[in-house]
Amino acid sequence: MKLDKIYKIGRIGISLGLIFLVSCKAGKTASLPNNQLVDKVYPLLDTENSRWFYFSSASRPFGMVNLSPDTSIKGDWGCGYKYNIDTIKGFSHVHEWQLSGVSVMPVVISKENKTTIFTDFYSKFSHATEKITPGYHSVLLDRYQITTELTSAKRVGFHRYTFPTNAQKAVLFNLNTVLGPCDNTNGILEKNNDYELSGSLVLSTNFRRPKPLTVYFKINTNAPISSVEKDAKTGNYLIHFGDFDKKILMKVGVSYTSVENANINIQEELPHWDFDKTVAESRDEWNNLLGRIKVEGGTEKDQRRFYTDLWHALQGRKMISDANGAYPDNTGDKYRIGQIPLNDKGKPKFNQYNSDSFWGAQWTISTLWGLAYPEIMEDFVHSLMQYYKDGGMIPRGPAGGNDTYVMTGASTTPFIVTAIQNGIVKEDLEDIYIALKKNHMLNGIMGKAGYEHNTNNGGGLKYYMEKGFVPYPNPEGEFGSHQDGASLTLEYAYEDWTLAQLAKKLNHTEDYNYFMARAKNYQNVFDATTGWMRPKNVNGKWLENFDPYKYENGFIESNGAQATWFVPQDIEGLAKLMGGNEKAAEKLNKQFESAKKLKFTSGTSHEAELHPEYSRIPINFGNQPSIQTPYVFNFLGRPDLTQYWTREVIKETFSGLAPDTGYNGDEDQGLMGSLNVLFKIGLFQMNGGTNENPEYQIGSPIFNKVSIQLNPNYYSGKEFVIEAANNSPSTTYINNVKLNNKAVEKFMISHSDITNGGELNLEMSDKSKH
Repeated sequence: MKLDKIYKIGRIGISLGLIFLVSCKAGKTASLPNNQLVDKVYPLLDTENSRWFYFSSASRPFGMVNLSPDTSIKGDWGCGYKYNIDTIKGFSHVHEWQLSGVSVMPVVISKENKTTIFTDFYSKFSHATEKITPGYHSVLLDRYQITTELTSAKRVGFHRYTFPTNAQKAVLFNLNTVLGPCDNTNGILEKNNDYELSGSLVLSTNFRRPKPLTVYFKINTNAPISSVEKDAKTGNYLIHFGDFDKKILMKVGVSYTSVENANINIQEELPHWDFDKTVAESRDEWNNLLGRIKVEGGTEKDQRRFYTDLWHALQGRKMISDANGAYPDNTGDKYRIGQIPLNDKGKPKFNQYNSDSFWGAQWTISTLWGLAYPEIMEDFVHSLMQYYKDGGMIPRGPAGGNDTYVMTGASTTPFIVTAIQNGIVKEDLEDIYIALKKNHMLNGIMGKAGYEHNTNNGGGLKYYMEKGFVPYPNPEGEFGSHQDGASLTLEYAYEDWTLAQLAKKLNHTEDYNYFMARAKNYQNVFDATTGWMRPKNVNGKWLENFDPYKYENGFIESNGAQATWFVPQDIEGLAKLMGGNEKAAEKLNKQFESAKKLKFTSGTSHEAELHPEYSRIPINFGNQPSIQTPYVFNFLGRPDLTQYWTREVIKETFSGLAPDTGYNGDEDQGLMGSLNVLFKIGLFQMNGGTNENPEYQIGSPIFNKVSIQLNPNYYSGKEFVIEAANNSPSTTYINNVKLNNKAVEKFMISHSDITNGGELNLEMSDKSKH
């Protein structure tokens, strides 16, 4: 079925759902105002390829609580809310990188199900009776005819249940179960009084998160609890409300430190019982953030997809600290409760976060957050430094208060350096530098391969430092995953270059020279005879029978053709190795022409990358290693090809608006959403914005006008506007560029050009000047 038809069916289904919900016997649901930016968001995007932490509905930006229905509960991939599964198995509060928990299900008790309800409680539902918008989710449980409405504050889930008249009302707390990436175990629930409960459960370990974590929660209800029933076999609980004749409201405060702090989270964030007010406040919060970038022009579908992309860029990584600043610290031998420093008003200075890897962040959230959301970027830098203060290492993908060592390298180095170069983080720079440098040396995080918790050998860093490259295969053996030496060499070289820029800023000349020399190590895995990056063994011999299109053959989640262009710090140097700019541009252009035949992705899901045909694609926008490649042309003297290919990638790969399309299964907590936003507004940073007064490369925006609201607490300008005259799907090329009425020659502007405010004028054409 064509994507446009699917999109239309989805729109019809949502419209029918609105009609049904208004007339449903169970009563009206929340009344939402129309024509706001949140209404352009399409939450069902790519939900056929869902992942445990992928889907979001009743949550706030970066909220601890990410409340939504679960249709698939076992596993990390293809799990959580998956569009093509028609059965709800609970509504859980934590959907996060290696974390889950607190699954509840409203039910109607009858003679027929009284003895089986603990093991037979799932309910069918229909998308036609479902309503989803950022901060709100409503769905009718067909089995029980219960209308379930969900919203939340940052750390508190808020439920509203409309039961059938005269029904025996109850809520099942499925505390001992499997949810996504881990088992929920040791779940307990206690009745404190007729309107309050409290409890906890333990998230079991897995190979990514080897230490357990306790989730604490506090429950408040507006209806008196008639009884609490515990099932001896499952260990789960049924909360009975009898025949209470009004809508049942339930607050669920969550904490990773204590029940007391879960209760404080409720008191601080949701002291009232006005459900509709909470929905409105959530919508306002989303609207304010989405409104930082306003677009005009393009189709309605273009705008809807844009704001869905922007929404994804702001709804991944979640806070794990409480409203009072308490947070779980698992970095040491024993679990402890940490405390974030408080400001002069007694409030935490920042939040502590859980996060999937920053691998690829230099081309995605680093640029987008640094541009439009500097306060978010600063918060994350302080959080990463808190991990360092606690455990002695800046993490690259922390879960449950400790690093998971997901992916490779020191991927948080570019992120933090970008924040400093943007002027977002200004204090304690020497301390930050010391912490970053530690990650780049032996026994730092750079030497650990994916999920390598107990050794420092998998990353091959000692060979990189001694020989100038990481060998493949690793002569030390297998430790963790992602031990593909050629990719590691390229990644380390780029990250060393970014650290060198901070060393230069702080006048550490010796360190600057040292890391700049290491940044040239990418040259050691370029094979001039084949024209590709190529793995070497420990003796320096090239991998025999090398196939540049063979997937994960010395390259991480990529092939050699894709990874060859991973030299963002020195495109000019890479081009020289290839015989000059013209030859390099010709080579890359052929790769794009070939990749277009497969719509620029290795299939439509992460697992499809292993497909024998899809995996051989020369450029892949379904994963991070080659997502920067269209902008390489800007450095090769062919900005017209940057403009052409970014438009083609958007059209073929990132324009869909349906449950079966979107990010091809690998939207790592906002990375691909951020990439889409940057491509569509025509601004990019090849080196991640890590040099002094960072530069932005200009691309071909799909909108006539883009207005970026600048945060006055960080930047002197009020607004930066991009005007694209004569813009249309066919006018891809930029024939003239002016910044504040002055000509721009190299399709490049500086960070200060933007943050001082002003206007970038582009004259679009259907013909290239080249």
